[in-house]
Amino acid sequence: MNSFMSWVGGKKALRDAICLRLNKNCDRYVEVFGGGGWVLFHKNPSKFEVYNDFNPNLVNLYRCVRDHPAELCEELKYTLNSRVDFHFIRKTLKTKTEIPDIKRAAYFYQIIRQSYASRLDTYGVLPHDMWRNFPVIYQASKRLQSVVVENLDFEKLVSIYDRPNTIFYLDPPYYTSERYYEDVGFTTEDHQRLCDVLMRLKGRFLLSYNDCPEIRQLYCKTGIMIESTTRLNNIALKYESGSQYPELFISNYNTYEEGLLSVRQINLFEDEKDTERLLKERKIIWKETMN
Repeated sequence: MNSFMSWVGGKKALRDAICLRLNKNCDRYVEVFGGGGWVLFHKNPSKFEVYNDFNPNLVNLYRCVRDHPAELCEELKYTLNSRVDFHFIRKTLKTKTEIPDIKRAAYFYQIIRQSYASRLDTYGVLPHDMWRNFPVIYQASKRLQSVVVENLDFEKLVSIYDRPNTIFYLDPPYYTSERYYEDVGFTTEDHQRLCDVLMRLKGRFLLSYNDCPEIRQLYCKTGIMIESTTRLNNIALKYESGSQYPELFISNYNTYEEGLLSVRQINLFEDEKDTERLLKERKIIWKETMN
């Protein structure tokens, strides 16, 4: 299923490739930098699941979608798609004004839907029928019923949920792109802190990043696999048809073995061509003493 919202840096274009690589032996799934939740909504449900993000407005929205979908949709019924309303909401959310959780969630969802590329800062000047989102919100609410929603720093989150049978999927703010995200508290120095945390894991991790020398160098370590891939650059497509954005998959386990297992399972029920294509597109650039 799809997410109920768009989000800057969302993994809609890579969700198949990501799910193909998730460790199947881990029945505890933790999404550390949740954002739009495109992987969470696309994957098969795990025995235990956690959605986390450091943005309090985003986490409040997820909790309201999970627990109060009817009230949220009622609040969204009479939103206005206007530049004046958009900037009023942005200003209100940035103040210390006390806003009830459901109204705050509706405000935040409105600026996500009405901002350019879901960046939250610029009015998109495009018509949008808010009522068309209501069935998707109800569907997301059902999917989230068994999901724990957290609002923690990544290091604190990992310390709470790390187990040998846990798979952490991480999609942090990309290197040099930290400023694109509001209220995340993630700095350039946190890339090193994140790496240090992941090197101490008891469980498994799959990490997606922008492909740059700094990140390649940071994760070229024993027991780590790094793969290069690309996705369509949604923002650049308007000006450059077919533009691709280079990314990395980084893991502390052999993702190829997970892909083979997925192929065997999918072949029983679905067309295997897309899965085989995703496996063939693998470009391993670092693999040092994998388990």
